[in-house]
Order: sequence, then C-alpha cells, then structure tokens
Amino acid sequence: MRTTITDVTVHDVRFPTAASGDGSDAINRGDYSATYVELSTDDGPTGAGFTFTNGRGNEITCAAVNALAHHVRGRTVQEITAEPVAFWRSLVADVQLRWLGPEKGVIHMAAGALVNAVWDLRAKLAGKPMWRYLAEMPTDELVANVDFSHITDALTPDEAAAILDKGRDGLADRLAVLERAGFPSYTTSVGWLGYPDDKVRALTREAYAAGWRAMKMKVGGPPADDLRRARIIRSEIGPDALLMMDANQVWDVDEAITNMTALAEVDPYWIEEPTHADDILGHARIARAMTELTGGRCRVATGEVAANKVIFKQLLQAEAIGVMQIDACRVAGVNEVLAEILLAAKFGVPICPHAGGVGLCEYVQHLAIFDYLRVGTSLDGRMVEYVDHLHEHFVDPVRTRDGRYLLPTAPGYSATMHPSSIATFRFPDGPTWR
Repeated sequence: MRTTITDVTVHDVRFPTAASGDGSDAINRGDYSATYVELSTDDGPTGAGFTFTNGRGNEITCAAVNALAHHVRGRTVQEITAEPVAFWRSLVADVQLRWLGPEKGVIHMAAGALVNAVWDLRAKLAGKPMWRYLAEMPTDELVANVDFSHITDALTPDEAAAILDKGRDGLADRLAVLERAGFPSYTTSVGWLGYPDDKVRALTREAYAAGWRAMKMKVGGPPADDLRRARIIRSEIGPDALLMMDANQVWDVDEAITNMTALAEVDPYWIEEPTHADDILGHARIARAMTELTGGRCRVATGEVAANKVIFKQLLQAEAIGVMQIDACRVAGVNEVLAEILLAAKFGVPICPHAGGVGLCEYVQHLAIFDYLRVGTSLDGRMVEYVDHLHEHFVDPVRTRDGRYLLPTAPGYSATMHPSSIATFRFPDGPTWR
C-alpha cells in the first residue's frame, strides 16, 4: 500500500517565555517558538515535525517551509524512502533557494522541519518509536539515508557501514540497560542567566533532590557574577556531581580562556559554545588551553548551532571539541544527524545532544538512544540535556526518573503537539497573543 502526502500545513506557534526569564542566556531573551509542520496523508497518520526558533524569526522559517513544501506535497512515502538522499537534496539544494544558505540558516532549518515530519510519518507507519525504527534498520538502508557529499575525506560509506554493522553486537544487552535504568541526562533548568541567586540556589536544591547529578549553568555575564553563581551551584551539589557551563558564543577566544581560568575553581566538566559557532580554530585553541589548565578535566563542547555536517567534520578534524552536541532542528533533519552521529563515532567523541527549547527534548531522546544502541555503543560521557518546560504541549512528552530519560514507546518521533496548544499559542491569532 502506498501512502501519499496530500497536504503540508504550517503553524507559527510561540510561547511567552521571555517574561519569566526561562531560556535566558548571554545572548537570547526570546519567546520560545516552533515552526510546526503537519503532513496530511490519504490513508495514513499525520506526520509532525518542527524547527525551533526564538520569537519573531518564526515567521521567516514558516515562510521558508511554505517555499519548500512543493517538494513534499504529492509525494508518496514509498517514493521518498526508495531514494532518500535524492529527496533530501531536493530540499537542501533547491535551485532557487540554496543561494540563501547554502545548507545553513533559515532554509536549512525549514528543510529540517519537513524532513523530520517525513521521518515521523515513516516511524508511525512502521508502528515504532523513532529510536527503535532507526536502531533496527538494516545497515545498508541506514547508509542509503546519509548524504556523504563533502565529508568523504573524514567518513566514507564503507566506514559508516562498518560502524553500524559493529553496532549490532550487544544491541539487545544495551537495550536492556535502558529499559532498566533509562538514559543519562543533565538539567539546565537551574541556571538561566536571568534568574536571581535565590532562585538558582532553590532550583539547584530541588534538582539535586530529584536525582540530577549533572547540571548546567549559563555564563557570559559579568565574570564576577558568573563565578558567584557557579560557587552557589557547586556548594549545593557537592564535589562529585558534574557542573557544566554554557557561554552561548558571547566571548572572544582570549576572553574565553581568561574567564575559564577563573571559573576553573569550581571544576567545570565542560565549557559550551565558548566563542563564535563557526570559529573552528578558535574552539581548537580554547580546547588546548583547557587541557593545559585542567589536565583534561574541562572539555570544550559545541554544536547546537553548528550549521551543517561539514562544520562538525571540521570541529572533529581539528580536535576542537571533546563533546559533540547535535541538535535535531538546526540541521536538515534526521538524514544529516545520522551523518553527524557517524562522524562522532569515527573520531571517538561522545555525543551529548542539545535540548530544551520547544520539543527538542522530545526529539533528541530518540537520537541519543539510537546512538547508544547502534553507533556509539557506550554511555561513557554521554548525557541528554533536559529542561523542564513546555513538555505538556506534546502528545508524547518526555518522561524522566532520577535524572534519566525513560524510553519513549509511542510510534513516531514524539513531535506531535496537542491541537489545543497549537490553537492557544498560534501567532498572531491565538488567545495568548491577541
């Protein structure tokens, strides 16, 4: 039976997070938003996908999705899965829109929303949660979904196939570990830059009591303030729990090294986005400085706004990161994320996905689980970010216990939003925004 995608509907959904300081960091003070896509079919389920934005930019990504929708509308799922790279390239290399990238920014994110909606539909038709759909996929089919253009100097299809074949060994045992204990996580909810000290302390205590043993704070404000807040969190979690830091690209390279020299006092596990996201050599220099300063205890992490698989390739080749942070929405969907996961495995760098936002936790749990089950095959140094807001708007929200993600069980990519949430927070006509 063939399933035809009959229509593409795009919703501009925005949540008023700026007023409370949720999501605040050294750069961003916005209303968390989603360009939400629904793929209607003639005789099957609805595919859901989205890209995450931060307020007014959402109207631009919505327009971009509509500009690309003709590549999806009228196609059958079977046609897409028969030539997945050709389908992916029709979106990311549209002959009239590629110039706006290429393969980065608004067009790439819009392509990702459509690609992710197709993958949600594929998993729903298979009756499996996305992580299982990917983990059980034959090696040749997984490789066939990856576009190796511009990365074969770092990863070839044969190398990818070897990684995936090896990942079959012990898969059942690793799945049993996740079924029993869940997937390791860390929380960012304690340390938004806009929170006062008392709130940081209270939230840290709550998180520790709830079982979290890895927490992240935002830095990039006045250095003395950053150190004071870091001391508060460290005093509450003790010496053994992990404390990560995120500068959200605000520092220059020398400034990052100077500030982290002071912050090394509280034993950070990583410094995330210490400088401009595209500065591969800058990240490499900071990584070398952190190794010299801390003996390797503090790593450099980045990736949530890495524009495409080529940026990740270069970060890995330059030994610029000790933690790779894939994002489900920044790049063009699952196909490109598969390339990034395989690149990380080739270079032996653990993946700790970026989450939070609108629905990112729901998305990336599947990617991290797939990585462990079929690619990376180890939990050493691997955690998924967790932020405790906006999950109630999803039909299949993330579930956690004792600071760990529990396995999703519903078919699909956990991307479907409640119709009532779409109606309430749709911009500009939803009741929240009128």
